[in-house]
Amino acid sequence: MRWLLFLLKNFSHMTPDREAKLSAVLNKRQPDLTVVLENVFDPHNVSAVMRTCDCVGIQDIYVLNTRIARHKNWGFKSSRSASKWVTVHQFDDFETCMQTVRSKFQHIITTHLSDDAKDLYSMDFTQPMALVFGNEQYGCTPEMIAAADGHLVIPQVGIIQSLNISVACAVTVYEAFRQKRNAGHYNNAKLPQDQRHLLELEWKMRYDR
Repeated sequence: MRWLLFLLKNFSHMTPDREAKLSAVLNKRQPDLTVVLENVFDPHNVSAVMRTCDCVGIQDIYVLNTRIARHKNWGFKSSRSASKWVTVHQFDDFETCMQTVRSKFQHIITTHLSDDAKDLYSMDFTQPMALVFGNEQYGCTPEMIAAADGHLVIPQVGIIQSLNISVACAVTVYEAFRQKRNAGHYNNAKLPQDQRHLLELEWKMRYDR
């Protein structure tokens, strides 16, 4: 903590407008909603998801790679530097990732076409929820599908019955955004104070970079 305070004091030059901007964004963060990406191999897709998550107030993103190598960097053009403002947790062990997510979120929902999958627009996104998006080619693994509390599908009427993963994520989290905003979830700050304080210090150092 001391090194953060030192850097903030000596290297951060925040105008009142920038301070207000960061505070306003932190006030809208939604710690009860997250995205889990399972074996998404294209870093540009991961980056595009980061950008969408930042836009709707999702702070924490979980990236699980059990069948591909851990990502070393993200596509800057896709994220538009969103990786500076969201927190990415990377895992290469399924059980460890699921235990971490399960401890924080009441429901784990995969995007998976099955007989019991619910239509996106019939879902209740006002509950604490982790939304899982799988590999570009194969979707979620059987392990993830079995561990989830339920599945959702995005309704489509075209011949190609799938969306690019970053598009599917955007459609889904913006429906969550719509529901949560209508329910007043963005009216009051929800981040725990210790997390908010650390993020504020980190963001102030990153703002000019």
